[in-house]
Amino acid sequence: MICQLRGKLKQGKAKGDIAALGDRVHFEILEDGSGAINEVEERKRAIVRLDPRPQGDYQQVLLANPDQAVFVFACANPEPKLRMLDRFLVIAEKQKIPAIIVANKLDLIDNSESQKIFGLYSSLGYSVIYTSVKTGVGIDEFKACLANKISALAGPSGVGKSSLLNFIYPKLELMVNNISSVNKGKHTTVTRELFAVEGGGYIADTPGWKSLALWDTEPEEIDAYFPELARLVAQCQFSDCTHTHEPGCAVLAGIETGKVHPQRYESYLRLREGRER
Repeated sequence: MICQLRGKLKQGKAKGDIAALGDRVHFEILEDGSGAINEVEERKRAIVRLDPRPQGDYQQVLLANPDQAVFVFACANPEPKLRMLDRFLVIAEKQKIPAIIVANKLDLIDNSESQKIFGLYSSLGYSVIYTSVKTGVGIDEFKACLANKISALAGPSGVGKSSLLNFIYPKLELMVNNISSVNKGKHTTVTRELFAVEGGGYIADTPGWKSLALWDTEPEEIDAYFPELARLVAQCQFSDCTHTHEPGCAVLAGIETGKVHPQRYESYLRLREGRER
């Protein structure tokens, strides 16, 4: 059924999507079989992208009211882009969306190697699920994490998101593209859509995460969205510490003692300096 917003909901200048994927709405069925949306309930949370327009910046909602974000990255082919994963995690932390990491294509490398790559995130408190469509490893755990949840699925192209979903839910019949000769995947998801899954729950395979920016975040806020940094900042000598050069910086000391991983610290610096916004 196609539903349109009532005129009363469109009064005034909208700064963002009035109704979006994942919103809970109240509607009525009209005589012609179409629907009219009378009310949009308040969102608990949303994944938002800034869309610059001539009349001003517009907040485009990728998904409203997600219960969790599921970030799928490959163990190999393509090589995992951990700085991208760190940025996704920061966005999820800011929006207070629980995050799950799926390390897919486990069959391509040794288990010990996969732990070297993704074990860091387990130590930070994130749930990491190791999966392989070819061997079936982790598939039941992955399916269980999706049950009765509204999940935002994201990750680089070519990591096997659609293959995973097709393996668990064959009726979805999602398009799958192979990795190209230059080891870069092609995007197969071009529209935002909620897929109902067996046993309850919905999945939104959401394109556009790579273009998400922390557009409403000040540089001094960034450390709050790195859990390992957030635990240390109160111990810094200066309240406005940038964690780059100041004496008595608990974060810099944390790097020396192993409490802060150098890769995560580099991701923090890049986000703070705006190099990955």
